[in-house]
Amino acid sequence: MTIHREGYPSIAIGAVAFAIINLISFYFISAHTSWLSYVILFLTLGLLLFLISFFRVPNRKLSKGDNLIICPADGKVVVIEEIVDQEYFKDKRLQVSIFMSPANVHQNRNPVSGEVVYNQYHKGEYLVAWHPKSSTENERHSVVVRHPQGELLVKQIAGALARRIVNYLHVGQKVEQSAEMGFIKFGSRVDILLPPGTPVEVQLNQVVQGGVTVLAKWK
Repeated sequence: MTIHREGYPSIAIGAVAFAIINLISFYFISAHTSWLSYVILFLTLGLLLFLISFFRVPNRKLSKGDNLIICPADGKVVVIEEIVDQEYFKDKRLQVSIFMSPANVHQNRNPVSGEVVYNQYHKGEYLVAWHPKSSTENERHSVVVRHPQGELLVKQIAGALARRIVNYLHVGQKVEQSAEMGFIKFGSRVDILLPPGTPVEVQLNQVVQGGVTVLAKWK
């Protein structure tokens, strides 16, 4: 396991805050109420360890296959439904949504290999990530990858806690399946829009792993 580069500034700030809080605690509190200083120590240590864990990148055997569409994110499948996409395709698409809790790995990966033909950031609201309108009203970053068998749109969507979406792709770039696409900080959601009728390999409420779990297969 490694720590994602997006986590270095946050972890550094967290470590400094941990040190300052506990120095103050043990200097001013421990002499009179030592047990409270230890409570503060363990609570702040737990928060620091959680922060480090949030930015973890586990070692995994990544899935690849020309006929496979791989999950772009860790989390739980919360939506499998047909929708009308108003952003890019302007027609019906099959939407699969993955909700990422703060405890999930938040690195996002390319579901297929191909060429990036669309890349757009949208300002928006910060509704809870499982809200039905979060796909169209929340802050989000949309990417379309053109594969020989079709185009897929992947949305990185901010949640109630998320305030920063990072996307490393650009139009014209050739991307590799299961390679890193971006990162979302602190609770979020990823939608993937598939061609109608695409055979989906996951089920509602299924826990999936980004870069590992097969989400669907090309027809």
